[in-house]
Amino acid sequence: MNAARPLPGAPHVHYRGNELYVEDVRIADAARAHGTPLFLYSKASMLAALAAYQRGFAGRQAKVFYALKANSSLGVLQVFARAGCGFDIVSGGELERVLAAGGRPADIIFSGVGKTRREMRRALDAGIHCFNVESEAELDVLSEVAQEAGTKAPVSLRVNPDVDPKTHPYISTGLKGNKFGIAHRDALRVYRHAASLPGIRVVGIDCHIGSQITEAGPYMDAMERILDLVAAVESAGIPLAHIDFGGGLGISYNGEQPPAADALWKQLLELLDARGYGQRQLMAEPGRSLVGNAGVCVTEVLYLKPGEQKNFCIVDAAMNDLPRPAMYQAYHAVVPVTASEATASSYDVVGPVCESGDWIARDRSLAVQPGHLLAVLSAGAYCMSMASNYNTRGRPAEVLVDGAAMHVIREREDTADQLRREKLLP
Repeated sequence: MNAARPLPGAPHVHYRGNELYVEDVRIADAARAHGTPLFLYSKASMLAALAAYQRGFAGRQAKVFYALKANSSLGVLQVFARAGCGFDIVSGGELERVLAAGGRPADIIFSGVGKTRREMRRALDAGIHCFNVESEAELDVLSEVAQEAGTKAPVSLRVNPDVDPKTHPYISTGLKGNKFGIAHRDALRVYRHAASLPGIRVVGIDCHIGSQITEAGPYMDAMERILDLVAAVESAGIPLAHIDFGGGLGISYNGEQPPAADALWKQLLELLDARGYGQRQLMAEPGRSLVGNAGVCVTEVLYLKPGEQKNFCIVDAAMNDLPRPAMYQAYHAVVPVTASEATASSYDVVGPVCESGDWIARDRSLAVQPGHLLAVLSAGAYCMSMASNYNTRGRPAEVLVDGAAMHVIREREDTADQLRREKLLP
């Protein structure tokens, strides 16, 4: 057998000879069995990414809470639940997904700026670990809901430290102009208010500054500001049982070199130790860094359309399947499923959706013909979790790869699935 040639940033996606594989599954075989567009996820890749966090936390009171907004498919959640992860949720629907996948309520953190009373009550009844509260108004409502339920809501305040994560503005969450969290300057006052409310039990502090962060510096700056606040809050007589530093660690889409999770946490723990907080209960909420490079979207070339200024490679995947390029102008590597020595041309890879924003990749050198298969890499995060049925397109199937085995974790949608809950007029 030819030696495997891993692709940059995706060690479990590799060529053997001219054929692209995910673990021990030949992608062309998966596409033949399950059709395209198709999402394939490497279980080994997910567990390897998780292991880096677990190594970084070794010997500490620490727990990883997977941020399932990155990819909330039940089969993916099962992988992390069985590996001992908790879960960071941002909606009542995500709560039900975690429970359906076998997650424990006591291992759930509820984040998000707009929790409803119904969602709060359901989470309290389930017995979740805590709420990450993002505003003073939310605190007051949560206290009322908890009193009605005859309990106290465990609360961690999400503090906005006003630190620039140096990422895309749409995924920056820790600056003054972002909607998330409680301003650093207001946090001590809001903690005092929280401690005074009859339906609130203060248990910790939370910070999350953004997503796809590729440098350690913003994390270090945020930690310094948060630890200053921990000292001030506890000096005011409000103990904080845990410190939660959120997630946001980036992955390699286009040659980025973010720190490895264990290396990042080595730096953060050194700072924690120096400030005297190293033995505190610690939490992290990674999402993209656990699943992003585990995923591949397989798509078939439909047509080649030459033009005066651009050549277009039209494929059967679209912005409803892979929203990141349309939303963030995001880069995904695109490679042939079967490598060829034929002469390559420059193409924009675009989908069938009736929008100019429906593009997957721009100015890519590809040797392709109609019927060929392409693999869009690093598609495990914020693709299927944000996918839609725009243009009445069914969402793709999802398959979890475990060695040579393939497990269908989401069946392909057809039009009947989409019409099932709609009603004609009488």
